[in-house]
Amino acid sequence: MAAAMARAVTASRLVQGTTSPNPPVGCVVLDAAGAVVGVGATQPPGGPHAEVVALRAAGDRARGGTAVVTLEPCAHHGRTPPCTDALLAAGVATVVYAVGDPYPEAAGGADVLRRAGVRVESGPLAQEIERGPLRAWLHYARTGTPHVTWKYAATLDGRSAAADGTSKWISSAESRRDVHRFRAQVDAIVAGRGTVLADDPQLTARTPDGGLAERQPLRVVVGEGDLPRDARVLDEAAETIHLRTSDPREVLAALADRGVVDVLLEGGPRLAGAFLAAGGIHRVLAYVAPKLLGAGPAALADAGVGTIADAVDLGIEDVTRIGPDVRISAVPVRR
Repeated sequence: MAAAMARAVTASRLVQGTTSPNPPVGCVVLDAAGAVVGVGATQPPGGPHAEVVALRAAGDRARGGTAVVTLEPCAHHGRTPPCTDALLAAGVATVVYAVGDPYPEAAGGADVLRRAGVRVESGPLAQEIERGPLRAWLHYARTGTPHVTWKYAATLDGRSAAADGTSKWISSAESRRDVHRFRAQVDAIVAGRGTVLADDPQLTARTPDGGLAERQPLRVVVGEGDLPRDARVLDEAAETIHLRTSDPREVLAALADRGVVDVLLEGGPRLAGAFLAAGGIHRVLAYVAPKLLGAGPAALADAGVGTIADAVDLGIEDVTRIGPDVRISAVPVRR
């Protein structure tokens, strides 16, 4: 089942960023002989879930077969009917899922299927899926607040800009393309008003050829005070909201009210420090360039750490070479 689950994960990655507030789920249907006869992924809100898409592709070949899905099939009627109903109607004999559904309204699908005589198993790759396509949604389902990834670029000595304030470009073109790929997957990008005034970023997701990506995240500027009318973040390339607060808790609450699940924090050092001090950063994505500056602003400002014993410990998830740079993915470790 590992190969089928891996294929389901691939399907889920292809729709990541298009399904919120629903989870990006992948499903593979095998016939009774174990051959792949259907592959599907969750469609945008209001569209069919992954199981339904895969079952439609499989048709009658699903009967007596196996559905391999990254998330426990839902058992409630939301915008669409329960996936458990579709699986039972298709006559599948076995359902293998990787991660249990923590959302109270939708959980319990495994029990529904078992009571109907379907064999239900826990599948492989659960840790990979929890850290991958379902990471943000699982956090949102468990906490009710968006998942925040703090992204920054810095030199090897931790500087986010030179002493004269220049910062273009610390990271490589390859790293910047990689960032745009992440931007296209999230629901919102958050930056501080100070960053908008200093750098005039557009905060859009772009394709490798420099054009605007088909799907754009919500642009969120935080901080009191007006924005320049000609700021690029106010153009028509994507929707922008201005939250007149720098309190991370207020920002996350406002975004949760809008159904925002996945956030990329691209603010400056002070905003990042405020989010870290408030426990509002759930993953760090660092692009470290092989450069030394020796002076200039650090990537992170005051985060409420006064002594080494209070340092925020991180668990390294992944280290990847991106062009000449190194991308590090790490998560805060609970003590």
